[in-house]
Amino acid sequence: MEISELGEFGLIDRLTANLPTVNPSTVKGVGDDCAILRNKDTDILVTTDLLLEGVHFDLTYVPLKHLGYKAAVVNFSDVYAMNGHPKQITVSLGISQRFTVEHIEELFSGIRLACKIYGVDLVGGDTTSSRQGLVISITCIGEAEADKIVTRSGAKPTDLICVSGDLGSAYMGLQLLEREKVASAGKKDFQPDFGGKEYLVERQLKPEARRDVIEALAKEGIVPTAMMDVSDGLSSELLHICKDSNVGCRVYEDRIPIDYQTAVMAEELNLNLVTAALNGGEDYELLFTVPLTDHEKIEKIPGVKLIGHCTAPDLGCALITRGDNEIPLRAQGWNPLLKQE
Repeated sequence: MEISELGEFGLIDRLTANLPTVNPSTVKGVGDDCAILRNKDTDILVTTDLLLEGVHFDLTYVPLKHLGYKAAVVNFSDVYAMNGHPKQITVSLGISQRFTVEHIEELFSGIRLACKIYGVDLVGGDTTSSRQGLVISITCIGEAEADKIVTRSGAKPTDLICVSGDLGSAYMGLQLLEREKVASAGKKDFQPDFGGKEYLVERQLKPEARRDVIEALAKEGIVPTAMMDVSDGLSSELLHICKDSNVGCRVYEDRIPIDYQTAVMAEELNLNLVTAALNGGEDYELLFTVPLTDHEKIEKIPGVKLIGHCTAPDLGCALITRGDNEIPLRAQGWNPLLKQE
Protein backbone atom coordinates (compact mmCIF):
# COMPACT_ATOMS: atom_id res chain seq x y z
CA MET A 1 0.00 0.00 0.00
CA GLU A 2 1.30 3.44 -0.91
CA ILE A 3 1.40 5.98 1.92
CA SER A 4 -0.55 8.46 -0.23
CA GLU A 5 -3.55 6.13 -0.07
CA LEU A 6 -3.81 6.70 3.68
CA GLY A 7 -2.73 10.34 3.85
CA GLU A 8 -1.18 12.01 6.89
CA PHE A 9 -3.92 11.35 9.44
CA GLY A 10 -4.72 7.88 8.12
CA LEU A 11 -1.07 6.91 8.50
CA ILE A 12 -0.95 8.32 12.04
CA ASP A 13 -4.12 6.40 12.96
CA ARG A 14 -2.68 3.18 11.56
CA LEU A 15 0.70 3.51 13.29
CA THR A 16 -0.77 4.45 16.66
CA ALA A 17 -3.86 2.23 16.82
CA ASN A 18 -4.15 0.52 20.22
CA LEU A 19 -0.93 2.16 21.36
CA PRO A 20 -0.56 1.32 25.07
CA THR A 21 0.45 3.78 27.78
CA VAL A 22 2.25 2.37 30.80
CA ASN A 23 2.86 5.54 32.82
CA PRO A 24 0.01 6.97 34.90
CA SER A 25 1.32 10.47 34.15
CA THR A 26 0.33 10.02 30.48
CA VAL A 27 -3.21 11.43 30.44
CA LYS A 28 -3.58 11.68 26.66
CA GLY A 29 -1.20 10.53 23.94
CA VAL A 30 -1.59 10.67 20.17
CA GLY A 31 -4.74 12.19 18.68
CA ASP A 32 -4.95 15.87 19.63
CA ASP A 33 -3.03 19.12 19.16
CA CYS A 34 -0.89 18.20 22.18
CA ALA A 35 -0.19 15.23 24.41
CA ILE A 36 -1.25 15.73 28.05
CA LEU A 37 1.07 14.72 30.88
CA ARG A 38 -0.04 14.87 34.51
CA ASN A 39 1.92 16.98 36.97
CA LYS A 40 1.23 17.78 40.63
CA ASP A 41 -0.09 21.30 40.23
CA THR A 42 -0.72 21.68 36.49
CA ASP A 43 -0.89 19.45 33.44
CA ILE A 44 1.91 19.55 30.89
CA LEU A 45 1.14 19.93 27.17
CA VAL A 46 3.65 18.69 24.57
CA THR A 47 3.57 19.18 20.80
CA THR A 48 6.07 18.78 17.93
CA ASP A 49 6.19 20.15 14.39
CA LEU A 50 8.58 19.14 11.60
CA LEU A 51 9.24 21.53 8.70
CA LEU A 52 11.12 20.49 5.56
CA GLU A 53 12.52 22.79 2.89
CA GLY A 54 10.74 22.21 -0.40
CA VAL A 55 7.74 20.69 1.36
CA HIS A 56 6.67 23.23 3.99
CA PHE A 57 8.59 26.31 2.89
CA ASP A 58 10.38 27.78 -0.13
CA LEU A 59 13.43 29.91 0.64
CA THR A 60 13.04 31.64 -2.72
CA TYR A 61 10.55 33.96 -1.04
CA VAL A 62 10.58 33.06 2.68
CA PRO A 63 13.13 35.14 4.67
CA LEU A 64 14.99 33.06 7.25
CA LYS A 65 13.99 35.33 10.12
CA HIS A 66 10.31 35.02 9.18
CA LEU A 67 10.72 31.26 8.87
CA GLY A 68 12.17 31.00 12.37
CA TYR A 69 9.37 33.13 13.79
CA LYS A 70 6.67 31.09 12.05
CA ALA A 71 8.22 27.74 13.02
CA ALA A 72 8.01 28.72 16.68
CA VAL A 73 4.58 30.35 16.56
CA VAL A 74 2.82 27.39 14.91
CA ASN A 75 3.91 25.28 17.88
CA PHE A 76 2.64 27.90 20.34
CA SER A 77 -0.67 27.79 18.46
CA ASP A 78 -1.06 24.07 19.20
CA VAL A 79 -0.71 24.73 22.92
CA TYR A 80 -3.23 27.58 22.85
CA ALA A 81 -5.58 25.24 20.98
CA MET A 82 -5.62 23.08 24.13
CA ASN A 83 -6.45 26.17 26.23
CA GLY A 84 -2.94 26.18 27.64
CA HIS A 85 0.07 28.48 27.59
CA PRO A 86 3.44 27.66 25.94
CA LYS A 87 6.42 27.80 28.30
CA GLN A 88 9.47 26.16 26.67
CA ILE A 89 10.67 24.96 23.27
CA THR A 90 13.51 22.82 21.98
CA VAL A 91 14.80 23.39 18.44
CA SER A 92 16.49 20.76 16.28
CA LEU A 93 17.96 21.53 12.87
CA GLY A 94 19.21 19.57 9.87
CA ILE A 95 21.52 21.89 7.91
CA SER A 96 22.92 21.36 4.42
CA GLN A 97 26.32 22.70 3.33
CA ARG A 98 24.93 25.67 1.44
CA PHE A 99 24.00 27.42 4.71
CA THR A 100 26.46 29.65 6.57
CA VAL A 101 26.66 30.50 10.25
CA GLU A 102 25.07 33.85 9.44
CA HIS A 103 22.10 32.11 7.79
CA ILE A 104 21.40 30.04 10.90
CA GLU A 105 21.81 33.08 13.13
CA GLU A 106 19.17 34.83 11.04
CA LEU A 107 16.82 31.85 11.42
CA PHE A 108 17.38 31.84 15.18
CA SER A 109 16.77 35.58 15.42
CA GLY A 110 13.19 34.87 14.33
CA ILE A 111 12.81 32.03 16.84
CA ARG A 112 14.19 34.23 19.62
CA LEU A 113 11.83 37.08 18.69
CA ALA A 114 8.81 34.75 18.85
CA CYS A 115 9.96 33.46 22.25
CA LYS A 116 10.37 37.03 23.53
CA ILE A 117 6.92 38.15 22.37
CA TYR A 118 5.10 35.07 23.71
CA GLY A 119 7.12 34.63 26.90
CA VAL A 120 8.62 31.26 25.99
CA ASP A 121 12.06 29.88 26.92
CA LEU A 122 14.32 28.15 24.38
CA VAL A 123 15.80 25.35 26.49
CA GLY A 124 17.60 22.96 24.14
CA GLY A 125 17.67 21.04 20.88
CA ASP A 126 20.04 19.37 18.44
CA THR A 127 21.82 20.00 15.15
CA THR A 128 22.97 17.64 12.43
CA SER A 129 23.86 17.69 8.75
CA SER A 130 21.27 17.37 6.03
CA ARG A 131 21.92 16.03 2.54
CA GLN A 132 19.17 18.19 1.07
CA GLY A 133 18.03 21.58 2.32
CA LEU A 134 16.98 22.74 5.75
CA VAL A 135 15.03 20.70 8.31
CA ILE A 136 13.44 22.31 11.39
CA SER A 137 11.91 20.34 14.24
CA ILE A 138 10.48 22.21 17.23
CA THR A 139 8.98 20.69 20.36
CA CYS A 140 6.89 22.99 22.55
CA ILE A 141 6.03 22.37 26.20
CA GLY A 142 3.09 24.18 27.75
CA GLU A 143 1.01 24.25 30.92
CA ALA A 144 -2.69 24.31 31.74
CA GLU A 145 -4.95 23.72 34.69
CA ALA A 146 -6.25 20.15 34.49
CA ASP A 147 -9.91 21.22 34.55
CA LYS A 148 -9.36 23.89 31.86
CA ILE A 149 -7.71 21.76 29.17
CA VAL A 150 -9.76 21.54 25.96
CA THR A 151 -9.47 18.61 23.55
CA ARG A 152 -11.20 17.83 20.25
CA SER A 153 -13.63 15.39 21.80
CA GLY A 154 -15.92 17.43 24.05
CA ALA A 155 -18.39 19.03 21.63
CA LYS A 156 -22.10 18.28 22.17
CA PRO A 157 -25.14 18.56 19.87
CA THR A 158 -26.54 22.14 19.99
CA ASP A 159 -23.08 23.58 20.86
CA LEU A 160 -22.20 26.75 18.97
CA ILE A 161 -19.28 26.70 16.52
CA CYS A 162 -16.99 29.74 16.64
CA VAL A 163 -13.81 30.83 14.89
CA SER A 164 -11.42 33.71 15.47
CA GLY A 165 -10.07 36.16 12.89
CA ASP A 166 -10.56 35.51 9.18
CA LEU A 167 -9.94 32.50 6.95
CA GLY A 168 -8.28 31.93 3.59
CA SER A 169 -5.87 34.87 3.78
CA ALA A 170 -2.74 32.76 4.41
CA TYR A 171 -3.60 30.55 1.45
CA MET A 172 -4.08 33.59 -0.77
CA GLY A 173 -0.77 34.95 0.49
CA LEU A 174 0.88 31.72 -0.65
CA GLN A 175 -0.74 31.99 -4.09
CA LEU A 176 0.49 35.57 -4.39
CA LEU A 177 4.05 34.61 -3.44
CA GLU A 178 4.03 31.70 -5.88
CA ARG A 179 2.71 33.96 -8.65
CA GLU A 180 5.49 36.47 -8.13
CA LYS A 181 8.07 33.67 -7.98
CA VAL A 182 6.98 32.48 -11.42
CA ALA A 183 6.98 36.05 -12.74
CA SER A 184 10.54 36.60 -11.47
CA ALA A 185 12.05 33.62 -13.32
CA GLY A 186 15.08 34.69 -15.36
CA LYS A 187 14.82 38.36 -14.33
CA LYS A 188 17.73 39.89 -12.44
CA ASP A 189 16.19 43.03 -10.96
CA PHE A 190 12.63 41.79 -10.53
CA GLN A 191 10.52 43.58 -7.92
CA PRO A 192 7.47 41.62 -6.68
CA ASP A 193 4.13 43.40 -6.73
CA PHE A 194 2.43 43.11 -3.33
CA GLY A 195 0.71 46.48 -3.51
CA GLY A 196 -2.57 46.50 -1.58
CA LYS A 197 -2.09 42.87 -0.52
CA GLU A 198 0.50 43.20 2.24
CA TYR A 199 -1.87 41.62 4.76
CA LEU A 200 -1.99 38.39 2.74
CA VAL A 201 1.80 38.16 2.60
CA GLU A 202 2.06 38.78 6.34
CA ARG A 203 -0.51 36.08 7.10
CA GLN A 204 1.54 33.55 5.15
CA LEU A 205 5.05 34.56 6.21
CA LYS A 206 4.45 35.77 9.79
CA PRO A 207 1.32 34.28 11.36
CA GLU A 208 0.45 34.94 14.99
CA ALA A 209 -0.89 32.48 17.58
CA ARG A 210 -4.17 33.59 19.17
CA ARG A 211 -3.10 34.07 22.77
CA ASP A 212 -5.45 37.05 22.92
CA VAL A 213 -8.48 34.83 22.25
CA ILE A 214 -7.49 32.38 25.01
CA GLU A 215 -7.13 35.29 27.42
CA ALA A 216 -10.48 36.77 26.35
CA LEU A 217 -12.25 33.43 26.83
CA ALA A 218 -10.77 33.12 30.32
CA LYS A 219 -11.87 36.68 31.17
CA GLU A 220 -15.45 35.83 30.18
CA GLY A 221 -15.34 32.57 32.15
CA ILE A 222 -15.71 30.44 29.02
CA VAL A 223 -14.10 27.01 28.73
CA PRO A 224 -14.76 25.69 25.18
CA THR A 225 -16.11 22.17 24.89
CA ALA A 226 -13.75 21.39 21.96
CA MET A 227 -11.04 23.34 20.19
CA MET A 228 -8.38 23.16 17.43
CA ASP A 229 -6.24 25.63 15.56
CA VAL A 230 -6.89 26.04 11.85
CA SER A 231 -3.67 24.72 10.34
CA ASP A 232 -5.00 22.35 7.64
CA GLY A 233 -8.22 24.20 6.75
CA LEU A 234 -11.59 24.86 8.42
CA SER A 235 -13.29 21.83 6.84
CA SER A 236 -10.55 19.44 7.96
CA GLU A 237 -10.49 20.77 11.53
CA LEU A 238 -14.29 20.74 11.83
CA LEU A 239 -14.41 17.13 10.68
CA HIS A 240 -11.76 16.21 13.26
CA ILE A 241 -13.84 17.76 16.04
CA CYS A 242 -17.04 16.15 14.82
CA LYS A 243 -15.43 12.72 14.49
CA ASP A 244 -13.74 12.82 17.89
CA SER A 245 -16.82 14.30 19.61
CA ASN A 246 -19.32 12.10 17.77
CA VAL A 247 -21.44 15.02 16.56
CA GLY A 248 -22.53 16.49 13.24
CA CYS A 249 -22.41 20.16 12.27
CA ARG A 250 -23.99 22.87 10.19
CA VAL A 251 -21.76 25.76 9.10
CA TYR A 252 -23.19 28.77 7.27
CA GLU A 253 -21.42 30.13 4.21
CA ASP A 254 -22.46 33.72 4.86
CA ARG A 255 -20.97 33.61 8.37
CA ILE A 256 -17.45 32.49 7.39
CA PRO A 257 -15.15 35.47 8.12
CA ILE A 258 -13.19 36.54 5.02
CA ASP A 259 -10.94 39.59 4.67
CA TYR A 260 -11.44 42.02 1.79
CA GLN A 261 -7.90 41.45 0.41
CA THR A 262 -8.60 37.71 0.34
CA ALA A 263 -11.74 38.28 -1.72
CA VAL A 264 -9.91 40.55 -4.19
CA MET A 265 -7.06 38.06 -4.61
CA ALA A 266 -9.46 35.18 -5.18
CA GLU A 267 -11.16 37.16 -7.95
CA GLU A 268 -7.81 38.01 -9.56
CA LEU A 269 -6.76 34.35 -9.59
CA ASN A 270 -10.22 33.07 -10.54
CA LEU A 271 -10.36 30.93 -7.39
CA ASN A 272 -13.49 30.04 -5.43
CA LEU A 273 -13.42 32.24 -2.33
CA VAL A 274 -15.40 29.92 -0.05
CA THR A 275 -13.30 26.91 -1.08
CA ALA A 276 -10.15 28.85 -0.18
CA ALA A 277 -11.60 29.82 3.21
CA LEU A 278 -12.72 26.25 3.95
CA ASN A 279 -9.62 24.43 2.77
CA GLY A 280 -6.70 26.85 2.50
CA GLY A 281 -5.11 26.24 5.91
CA GLU A 282 -2.20 27.95 7.73
CA ASP A 283 -4.48 30.62 9.20
CA TYR A 284 -3.69 29.45 12.76
CA GLU A 285 -6.97 30.85 13.99
CA LEU A 286 -8.84 29.06 16.78
CA LEU A 287 -11.89 26.95 15.95
CA PHE A 288 -13.91 26.03 19.02
CA THR A 289 -17.32 25.02 20.30
CA VAL A 290 -19.18 26.40 23.32
CA PRO A 291 -22.50 25.61 24.99
CA LEU A 292 -25.54 27.50 23.72
CA THR A 293 -25.74 29.27 27.09
CA ASP A 294 -22.46 31.09 26.32
CA HIS A 295 -23.93 32.86 23.28
CA GLU A 296 -24.06 36.32 24.87
CA LYS A 297 -20.55 36.00 26.33
CA ILE A 298 -19.10 35.02 22.94
CA GLU A 299 -20.62 38.09 21.32
CA LYS A 300 -18.56 40.27 23.68
CA ILE A 301 -15.22 38.93 22.41
CA PRO A 302 -13.77 41.01 19.55
CA GLY A 303 -12.65 39.09 16.49
CA VAL A 304 -14.62 35.93 17.27
CA LYS A 305 -17.48 34.94 14.97
CA LEU A 306 -20.28 32.42 15.39
CA ILE A 307 -20.33 30.35 12.18
CA GLY A 308 -22.64 27.42 12.94
CA HIS A 309 -23.73 24.79 15.42
CA CYS A 310 -23.25 21.12 16.25
CA THR A 311 -25.98 18.57 15.56
CA ALA A 312 -26.73 14.94 16.23
CA PRO A 313 -24.12 12.73 14.53
CA ASP A 314 -26.59 11.06 12.17
CA LEU A 315 -27.25 14.43 10.49
CA GLY A 316 -23.66 14.53 9.21
CA CYS A 317 -21.49 17.59 8.53
CA ALA A 318 -22.65 20.17 6.01
CA LEU A 319 -22.14 23.69 4.72
CA ILE A 320 -25.34 25.73 4.34
CA THR A 321 -24.92 27.90 1.24
CA ARG A 322 -26.27 31.39 0.71
CA GLY A 323 -29.02 29.75 -1.34
CA ASP A 324 -29.96 27.58 1.67
CA ASN A 325 -28.63 24.37 0.12
CA GLU A 326 -26.72 21.75 2.11
CA ILE A 327 -23.33 20.64 0.78
CA PRO A 328 -21.45 17.86 2.62
CA LEU A 329 -18.21 19.08 4.19
CA ARG A 330 -15.09 17.32 2.91
CA ALA A 331 -11.53 17.53 4.14
CA GLN A 332 -9.74 19.04 1.14
CA GLY A 333 -6.97 20.85 2.99
CA TRP A 334 -3.27 20.36 2.34
CA ASN A 335 -2.03 16.77 2.72
CA PRO A 336 1.79 16.53 2.93
CA LEU A 337 1.72 12.80 2.12
CA LEU A 338 -0.42 13.13 -1.00
CA LYS A 339 1.18 11.48 -4.02
CA GLN A 340 2.63 14.06 -6.39
CA GLU A 341 1.73 13.68 -10.05
